[in-house]
Amino acid sequence: MNSFTIIFLLALTVSFAVEIWLARRHARHVSAHRDQVPEAFQEAISLSAHQKAADYTLAKLKIQNAGRLLNAVLLLVFTVGGGIAALDRGWMQFELGPVTHGILLILSVMFLTAVAELPLSLYQTFGVEEKFDFNRTTPLRFIKDLGLQTVLALAIGAPLLGIVLWVMDSTGRWWWLLAWAILMAFSLLMSWAYPTLIAPLFNQFTPLEDQTLKARIQRLLERCGFHSKGIFVMDGSTRSGHGNAYFTGLGSNKRIVFFDTLMEALKPEELEAVLAHELGHFKRRHVIKMLMTSALLSLFGFALLGWLAEQPTFYQGLGVPRATHAAALLLFMLIMPVFTVFLQPLIAGIQRKYEFEADEFAASMTQPQPLIRSLVKLYRDNAATLTPDPLYAAFHYSHPPAAIRIEHLKATQKTSG
Repeated sequence: MNSFTIIFLLALTVSFAVEIWLARRHARHVSAHRDQVPEAFQEAISLSAHQKAADYTLAKLKIQNAGRLLNAVLLLVFTVGGGIAALDRGWMQFELGPVTHGILLILSVMFLTAVAELPLSLYQTFGVEEKFDFNRTTPLRFIKDLGLQTVLALAIGAPLLGIVLWVMDSTGRWWWLLAWAILMAFSLLMSWAYPTLIAPLFNQFTPLEDQTLKARIQRLLERCGFHSKGIFVMDGSTRSGHGNAYFTGLGSNKRIVFFDTLMEALKPEELEAVLAHELGHFKRRHVIKMLMTSALLSLFGFALLGWLAEQPTFYQGLGVPRATHAAALLLFMLIMPVFTVFLQPLIAGIQRKYEFEADEFAASMTQPQPLIRSLVKLYRDNAATLTPDPLYAAFHYSHPPAAIRIEHLKATQKTSG
C-alpha cells in the first residue's frame, strides 16, 4: 500500500463520516421540531403541512445516505478494488486506438455507475416523491427521459471526451491548459444552446398568454434593464408537483421560465417578486461571478491533473497498473469529490450571500411583502423544512434557511420604510 492509497482511503473515510454525521444531526433537529410550527410561520403554514415537510426531509435524507454509501462502495470497487484495471484489460483485447480505448473505458465506468444508481432513482421518484404527492411522471415517461439523457450524453459527451483525450495525448506538457480552455468554451456554448436546443427535448415551453401578467413583467424588465428572448411557461407538472422559476441562457438567447405549478400557486404580484429575485442575480452579476469562480477552480483542477498524470504512485495507489491519460482523467473525476467535500461550506456560503443580495434587489424593485408571501408558499408547497440543523444548512444549503431569509426581508422592509 503506497502513500497515495493511504491518503485516498483516509480522505474517503473522513468525508463519508462527516457527511453521515451532518445528515444525522439534520435528521435529529428536524424530528425534534416536527410538532411545532415556528412562530414566524404559524399564520401561514399549518401543523400538518409542517409535519409533511419534516417527514419529506427525513425520507430524502435516507435516500441521500444510501446514495453516499453506494457511491463510496462503487469508488472503492473501481479503484483499489481493481474495477478500472479489469475494464482496461477487457477493452485492450479489441486493440483500439488510445483515444477510442479511453472513451470506452470512461463510458463503461459511467454506465455501470448509472446502472447501480438506477434503483435509488426509481425509489426516489416512484417511492418518496409518490408518497408525498409530488411525482407526476409515469414509468413510460421515466424510461423515455432516461433514454434521451443517455443519447444526449453519448452524442455530446463522447465527442468532447474524445477531443480532451486527444489533446492530452498529443499536445505536450501544457495539454491541461488547452483542455481547460476547450472545456470552458464548451460550457459557454451549452449555456447558450440549452434554452432553445436541449430543454425543449424534455419539456414544452409555451409563451406566456396572460397579457395582464405579461405587461406587468415587461414593466419590471424595463425597470431592471433586462432584455430576454421571451417569457415562457414550462409544463413542469407533467413530472413533478414542485414549483420554480428561473432565467436561463446567455447573450441574446436569454429566456425567462415559470413552471406551470408556480403559476397556479402564486398571485401576479408574487410572481413578479419571484422574477425580480431571479433578475437580481443577473443585475448583481452573480452568474458571471459563479462562472469565473468555476473557471478558476477548474483551471486549478486541470493543473493538478497535469501533475498527477505524471506520478506513477497516483495510478498504483488507486489500483490501476497501466498509466494512461484516460485512466488519469477517469481517476481524477472519481476521487475529486472526496477531496473537495470541505469546499462545500465555502461555496454554499457564497451562494447564500448572493441569495440575500437578490432578495434585496427584488425588495427594491417591487416590495418585500409579495416576495415574503411567495417564499412562504413555496416552502409550504414544496414541503421544504422550516427547521434545518444550522450546521447542516451551513454546509449544504445554497439558499438561506427559511426563518433567516424571511427575517432578512423584514429587516429590509423596515430599512426601506
